[in-house]
Amino acid sequence: MDELDILKKDWNKEKPEHKKLSTQEIYPMLHKKSSSIVKTLFYISIAELVFWILINTIPYFTSDSYKQRLDAIYTNDTIFTILNIFSYAIILLFIYLLFKAHKAISVTDNAKKLMESILKTRKVIKYYVIYNLVMAFVSIVIGIYFATILDPKVSDNFTHFEGVETIITYGIFIIATAIFIFIIWLFYRLLYGLLLKRLNRNYKELKKLEV
Repeated sequence: MDELDILKKDWNKEKPEHKKLSTQEIYPMLHKKSSSIVKTLFYISIAELVFWILINTIPYFTSDSYKQRLDAIYTNDTIFTILNIFSYAIILLFIYLLFKAHKAISVTDNAKKLMESILKTRKVIKYYVIYNLVMAFVSIVIGIYFATILDPKVSDNFTHFEGVETIITYGIFIIATAIFIFIIWLFYRLLYGLLLKRLNRNYKELKKLEV
């Protein structure tokens, strides 16, 4: 039980005339905790950006076979570059919005504005996770399509498949894609879920104070 929970427990026992003072004590704690949570989300987003940059660049420059495989799939370098720029632009936008949310929470001294900032932060996280899930699905589909069409080894194998073998192969692709998307969802659920849960709890406590 943290300091805020102890204060809330005592606050519920107090007489109505003393609750105003307790409210003035609780709000700064909610403000501080909310600001700290959004700040942590901001740092996590930066770490995620660095992680994806390393994941995408290190294998490309250190493994010739990986580079050749990508070059075989993405014969048009412009498309590959545009996809990367777009992906990183979204992550940078997400980082900017979290930074903006943190600043908004840090400077506000109004419970209503703090609640609005918390709601905006929750929406930013929600839309970002949805975007990543959609992009992961689209990227897998595009990757499979180009691999089966443009990769000589894979395309040769497909030409020898019969109807049943083709259906089974695509079925495996669908199941593997679903599992991969689920893993990504679980990753973001664990990464952001706990912090969002705490942020949502702060929002509910602020609504009680407003009442």
